Amino acid sequence: MIWLVPLAAIALLASGLALAYVIGGAAILAFVASDNTRYLAVMPQKIFSQISVFSLLAMPLFILAGEVMNRGGVTKALIDVSMALVGRLRGGLGHVNIMTSVFFAGISGSAVADAAALSNTLVPAMRERGYTAAYAGAITAASSIIGPIVPPSIILIFYGALMQTSVAALFVAGILPGLVLAGALFIVNGWYAWKEDHPRIEKADAPAVLPAIWQALPAMCLPAIIVGGIVFGWMTPTEAAAVAVVAATLVAWFYTGLNLSDMWEALSRTAVLTGSIFMILCAVAAFSHLLALERAPQALAQLVDSMGLGPVGYLVAMNILFILAGMVLDVTVALALLVPLLAPVALANGADPVHLGIVICFNLSIGLVSPPLGGCLLIVSTVTGIRYWELARKVIPFVIVEIMVLALLAAVPEISLILPRMMGLWN
Repeated sequence: MIWLVPLAAIALLASGLALAYVIGGAAILAFVASDNTRYLAVMPQKIFSQISVFSLLAMPLFILAGEVMNRGGVTKALIDVSMALVGRLRGGLGHVNIMTSVFFAGISGSAVADAAALSNTLVPAMRERGYTAAYAGAITAASSIIGPIVPPSIILIFYGALMQTSVAALFVAGILPGLVLAGALFIVNGWYAWKEDHPRIEKADAPAVLPAIWQALPAMCLPAIIVGGIVFGWMTPTEAAAVAVVAATLVAWFYTGLNLSDMWEALSRTAVLTGSIFMILCAVAAFSHLLALERAPQALAQLVDSMGLGPVGYLVAMNILFILAGMVLDVTVALALLVPLLAPVALANGADPVHLGIVICFNLSIGLVSPPLGGCLLIVSTVTGIRYWELARKVIPFVIVEIMVLALLAAVPEISLILPRMMGLWN
């Protein structure tokens, strides 16, 4: 009878029902099919224990800070400072796109927000200067996944809450991997610039360095406030998120004079996103309760032992599974469904929870730019009007390089762990 559950889940999904209801409904059906209905009485307690995590309070606050900054004219200031620093290089606007994503990542923590903002601004500018539409869209999508890695990151908060891991350590651990990814994308863009003779920005068109930095300084200070406050122990991640909201509001007012209508839209969007995430968390809590009752993690661990994969082999297999999941599932859904099942086995095999979190979140972020359902590809395609599959073909070289960076991060844990250890945030 248990085999009816996945069929029911597929039918519910095909009906257009929200994913949280699909997961929750399938979990309840699985309780019935596996003769575990007597345990449903404790389900409310299990759900509330899953979401009653202090670090999760930071998530809606960081979402709000990003929404305020997105509506506050920050993008132009970040683009100007990027153009002043790297725009004069060959393929300058491609480099500007990547560098702006690095700056933007320290504000929004969201790949989708980055892709939407830069699709509206840099893609048209690149097309006007002779770049193909597909290339401009591809580099915008590819660089947008720096957002979920560089702090503040919504999905790192999500992982920290799921695995009871220090969010402060995860934030600091994401800095070097984010910069390594940016460096790899710079190299790819430089190669394309040489191969396809991409233009550079003329000196007269590029902003002066010092005025551009001065204008962008309020926006660039925000990541320093967030990360610095956490690293030096002045604030918890949740307190830093609250400070970020206040600072983002002041910065947005400085640039455009943020009005009440913009603030209301930011609050409404934050409420919708936060509600959808917590609905998924509640649904997954029911599913995780059933997995624990059926001892699924222990069964998986025994399967790994019987296959003789070992710690390295299991990590490789897990990464492949997460890449495939990221191609078809939303990042938060994939995290909530797969991390409670797969991560404990990796930890039992000696993996470090902070390093594992960076690898998993990086891995799933690659899915945002991977067909057939890459979320950032869909955003860029919708905003710019570039055909989806044309964009998907052009982004493949960038995805290959990002997978190579993922392999490097998985093989060399110190890239993720050196900064948290130096700052006393992790052992």
